[in-house]
Amino acid sequence: MRVIIPAAGLGSRLRPHTHTIPKSLLHVAGKPILGHILDRVAQLEPEEIIVITGFLGEMVQEYVTEHYSIKTRFVQQKELLGLGYAVDMALGDMPDSPVLIILGDTIVEADMKKFISDGDNVLGVMPVVDPQRFGIADVKNGKVSGLVEKPTEPKSNLALIGLYFIKNSQMLKKHLDKIISTDKRTKGEYQLTDALQGMIEDKTVFNAYSVGGWFDCGKRETLIETNRHLLKKNKATPSIEGSVIIPPSFVAPTAKIESSIIGPYVSVSDGATVKNSIIRNSIVGFEAEVKNSLLSDSLIGHRATVIGDYGTLNVGDSSEVGHF
Repeated sequence: MRVIIPAAGLGSRLRPHTHTIPKSLLHVAGKPILGHILDRVAQLEPEEIIVITGFLGEMVQEYVTEHYSIKTRFVQQKELLGLGYAVDMALGDMPDSPVLIILGDTIVEADMKKFISDGDNVLGVMPVVDPQRFGIADVKNGKVSGLVEKPTEPKSNLALIGLYFIKNSQMLKKHLDKIISTDKRTKGEYQLTDALQGMIEDKTVFNAYSVGGWFDCGKRETLIETNRHLLKKNKATPSIEGSVIIPPSFVAPTAKIESSIIGPYVSVSDGATVKNSIIRNSIVGFEAEVKNSLLSDSLIGHRATVIGDYGTLNVGDSSEVGHF
């Protein structure tokens, strides 16, 4: 089995952070989003992982090769023409073998081994309150009878959550090639959903698999919400002399905390410094500096500096905010 991780998106809703770092490398609960994904798929011992990169893709490649020993191939997507186009590039000359596709900006709570053993073809789904924003699956007796990308009149509220298992990858490529060669676009892009619908019309059977949790890291609010959820599973809250760490929180071993109250739901990355501050429900990037501040629901970028400020901040990498 091979794994495809599309991670080429620009992450425009997470600017200014994604001006300087790929969205998949933004930190949440102590590590990059991509790290959480790779930790899960590595347990499957795949034959190969294909990571689709785009803007600042060399940073993604450096992170993966430095932290993981899995056989990994990187494919650069120069044109952002949709998820279907990205997956088609990754399939390339790949031999016909089972493939697991998992989006590079989404953390899914699911037993991956159970997921890929649920059938020859499996789509991860979860109910949503706003189905017009997603690819939607019409499901009958556990089988997917139809798929529509961002429908104006949804037939169900079961969204595709960015987790797909396809046993016959060449069948998928056939239908992706078809929508690209005929220039069939939805919302201006080549959609994976349209290729999967073509497979359904070609009598391919898909099982719908309900996942336990689905966390979209596409904007500041959802990134912080995902941080909260993952930290709830973190049982090892450190004790730091002279400061109070309220669980659940994560403080990297190389971070420096002085005379501060951290937590709950705070992640402080490697090399960061927090002094004379109170921080809750926030993420502090690596080598960031926060002093004399009161922060909540904030996202502080890598190597950013915040001094003497309070409230909710969204500070990009290497920026300075506050009273100096």
